[in-house]
Amino acid sequence: MANVKGNSSNANSYTINLESFSKRLKMLYSHWSEFKDDLWGGCEVIAVATPPPSEDLRYLKSSALNIWLIGYEFPDTIMVFMKRQIHFLCSQKKVSLLEVVKKSAKEAVGVEVLMHVKGKNDDGTALMDDIFRAVISESRLDGYDTPVFGHIARESPEGNLLEMWDEKLKNANFQLTDVTNGFSDLFAVKDAAEITNVKKAAYLTSSAMKYFVVPKLEKIIDEEKKVTHSSLMDDTEKVILEPAKIKVKLKADNVDICYPPIFQSGGVFDLKPSASSNDDNLFYDSTSVIICAIGSRYNSYCSNVARTFLIDANAVQSKAYEVLLKAHDAAIAALKPGNKASDAYLAALSIVEKEAPELGPNLTKTAGTGIGLEFRESGLSLNGKNDKMLKTGMIFNVSLGFQNLQIESKNPKTQKFSVLLADTVVIGERAPEVTTSASSKAVKDVAYSFNEDGEEEETPKPKVVPNGTESLSSKATLRSVNHEVSKEELRRQHQADLARRKNEETARRLAGGGPEGANQGPMKSSGELIAYKNVNELPPPRDFMIQVDQKNEAILLPIYGKMVPFHIATVKSVSSQQDTSRTCYVRIIFNVPGAPFSQHDANLQKFPDSIYVKEVSFHSKDPRHISEVVQSIKTLKRQVASRESEKAERATLVTQGKLQLTGAKFKPIRLPDLWIRPVFGGRGRKLSGTLEAHTNGFRYATSRHEEKVDIMFENIKHAFFQPAEKEMITLVHFHLHNHIMVGNKKTKDVQFYVEVMDVVQTIGGGKRSAYDPDEIEEEQRERDRKNKISLEFQNFVNRVNDLWGQPQFKPFELEFDQPLRELGFHGVPHKSSAFIVPTSSCLVELIETPFVVITLSEIEIVNLERVGLGQKNFDMTVVFKNFKKDVMRIDSIPTSSLDGIKEWLDTTDIKYYESRLNLNWKQILKTITEDPDQFIEDGGWEFLNLEASDSDSDNSQESDQGYEPSDAQSDSASEEEEDESESLVESEDDEEEDSEPDSEEDEGKTWDELEREASNADREKGNESDSEDDRKRRKLKAFGKSRVPDRRPGSGSSLPKKAKFR
Repeated sequence: MANVKGNSSNANSYTINLESFSKRLKMLYSHWSEFKDDLWGGCEVIAVATPPPSEDLRYLKSSALNIWLIGYEFPDTIMVFMKRQIHFLCSQKKVSLLEVVKKSAKEAVGVEVLMHVKGKNDDGTALMDDIFRAVISESRLDGYDTPVFGHIARESPEGNLLEMWDEKLKNANFQLTDVTNGFSDLFAVKDAAEITNVKKAAYLTSSAMKYFVVPKLEKIIDEEKKVTHSSLMDDTEKVILEPAKIKVKLKADNVDICYPPIFQSGGVFDLKPSASSNDDNLFYDSTSVIICAIGSRYNSYCSNVARTFLIDANAVQSKAYEVLLKAHDAAIAALKPGNKASDAYLAALSIVEKEAPELGPNLTKTAGTGIGLEFRESGLSLNGKNDKMLKTGMIFNVSLGFQNLQIESKNPKTQKFSVLLADTVVIGERAPEVTTSASSKAVKDVAYSFNEDGEEEETPKPKVVPNGTESLSSKATLRSVNHEVSKEELRRQHQADLARRKNEETARRLAGGGPEGANQGPMKSSGELIAYKNVNELPPPRDFMIQVDQKNEAILLPIYGKMVPFHIATVKSVSSQQDTSRTCYVRIIFNVPGAPFSQHDANLQKFPDSIYVKEVSFHSKDPRHISEVVQSIKTLKRQVASRESEKAERATLVTQGKLQLTGAKFKPIRLPDLWIRPVFGGRGRKLSGTLEAHTNGFRYATSRHEEKVDIMFENIKHAFFQPAEKEMITLVHFHLHNHIMVGNKKTKDVQFYVEVMDVVQTIGGGKRSAYDPDEIEEEQRERDRKNKISLEFQNFVNRVNDLWGQPQFKPFELEFDQPLRELGFHGVPHKSSAFIVPTSSCLVELIETPFVVITLSEIEIVNLERVGLGQKNFDMTVVFKNFKKDVMRIDSIPTSSLDGIKEWLDTTDIKYYESRLNLNWKQILKTITEDPDQFIEDGGWEFLNLEASDSDSDNSQESDQGYEPSDAQSDSASEEEEDESESLVESEDDEEEDSEPDSEEDEGKTWDELEREASNADREKGNESDSEDDRKRRKLKAFGKSRVPDRRPGSGSSLPKKAKFR
């Protein structure tokens, strides 16, 4: 808390916000008057005595009032509020700061402010007597002999001044009453400035958990370090006190901790807020639980978050956490205006009784407390008996847990465990807002699996010998070799199960007809081609030359002394030519029925028996005129074609609902100064615009009235928010169900972005020093701009997510998704390389155009192509459930990303296959759709199973339980097999593979052998001219080669030989 202390020069740096002081002084006197008997004990005087400063973390009502009313904590100060006067007893330095409130207090509530200056050696007795006399005098004016004196009874006096005040107060002839409840109710509802402070504190808290605590724990566990709870506490506290370490742009002077961070593990848990971190080492063996709780303050306003991390959790632990997660969400959902405080706890309790009644006795007795200037606001406990009504603006620390649960375990440190969740929640007008949601509490983000075998070790761990190496090497083996092998084995088993389920699902879908693609017929004509309704509308002839009528979209040609009009849509092409005698020719070709590649226009089919003009030519001696005519015709033709194309595209659009603008009472959620992609048409200068969230959709508009786009919430399929990390832009992106028009472009993807840094080019061109002050300042400005933009976008996204949380939008299942950069990989989805990133529901690339948005639920399978030893990159082919939709290819993915992609596909339950070369997917999908029964009968997608085909070739040879390196026959066999396959599939890396040296073929070859090889190569290159029978044979061979083999009795190892090579 900010204390007013120090020398006089320092005191001058403090300024009191008089507007806020006047507003809150009115609130104090109004609340006191309205609830005098109920909450303020019927008092006529309120005295607040603030103790001297202390190094201990503590929360006092007196300090809270100082900060709430004046903006700073005034230690060693006494305030006395009466109906007509306010008395301050404090030092001269504080009086000089408080002088400015006299006028504001008089104007706000009509009271006189009196200052009592206490000298250094003065005990303040005489000044206290003056205050008491003023109290008695005012009380008698009101007709009372014994004043009712309100004070904060729960705060013990500290320091000479407060002890003297307490003694004189008890000895005076006053009736004392406790006013704690009055202050609690006064502080309960926060205004906009207070909510902002809490949100900033919550942002710091959740960022510290997400970007420091979680990575720190993961590193400790991964590297098997011994770190104590208390050292983790110290490190986390330092990060909170220096927000720049986690890239949080908050001033360190305004930041503090709510309590020393709490880390607990090893079976010793305390879920009370007063818990502390002990000196034991962090315990992270199998079935262990780690609880972390941190709280930070911004401008003295508190926030809190607590998370539980599960290490190789068993069924009991997993169930306990999942039930707690549902109960915690239910408690948060019950925090709505008009509900009782008890409703939150009862909602959580009902979930526990329904899902796991055996856990009921272990549930914490409350679901949290109010939070603000105090970490625990009295009177706002979320227990089952509190009937206090909830109001908009109240803020709660929703904290719920199960204490001292037990499991059967040989290790005493894992026999007992507890789970805890806490979030800071603001009650909004429509729905509660979880301000600490940046720190995920989802099961997938808090449950860690290091024992992949899924079973506890039966044998006890060997003791570590201090100077020995055997036990250390044993442990290293357990964490590396065995861990990786078991992980790969689990993935293989999961993929086998996915293959079975995928083939069953595909069989059901194909049997039911399957999803149909969008059948696009020929484009309909926009209407009859009528240039002029009668001859009177024809323009007067000019010099009997070719004329272009822009207004009526026609050309007039001089034919046999008459100007004959032709609609521009009937013109197929126009060209000009000049011969050696400088005579220019204009050739105009028209659309006629029956011509090859003619348009399917209904106007051409109306009069099939009529005679059509197919072509006309004119000559002229004026090349300039000819050039202008040709250019004018082409320009008009292009304009009309563009308009008709846009009309046709608009005709296929699904009609959207009308945007309902937010009323004057509620301002729309706005994000200004954005650019849009795709851009609006037109030749004018591009303008930035503002994105606004209204009642049922978004509106983006620039200062030009025609540049406007409406996006309905119901039309949004996916919404993404991608902050700039290694890119130049921060963006929000909407992928839609149905196309909309942006300008004259039809699109399903609309993006709004801001460039986070300007492209600067140094004029001198020379290198600048890393210590150049201008360079450092420029980098700092870029960082500040980047952080500011990210914060603005994050606030917009959070507010829109809250809007989408309302019941009317629940069926749309809308929520901004954020790409997971750590799972991203480089590839070429279109023409240029890009960084493709998964999200929770999609695979996206939102920087380069055209954008890539692949919905994971629409994926049938993924085939990883050109995967093999010696390859530097590979390709990914995404096959969709709609077989009439073209596959999506992402080429040239670095091989270093292969394992990460496999792991991601496996965790998202997507079946993937691997192949050595690229496949002709158009032909494959055509074959499947033409005969789906045969496809299912032949094993479905298992013809892609590379491992199955490898094991088939292995089983055709002698059974071998071990690999013999001297056996070179399998090498040559596999090479021949690959050579045969190269002509059967599409491959982009033939040259790379052919260029690899072959040591066996390089030595001792005769001229005859070389000639045979050359002729074979020529035949392979000439496959395009092969007969139809040869092509069919190769196609069948390609499909048959990879099909699942029949299992033969007595076969060798189930793992293919090639896996042993690797």
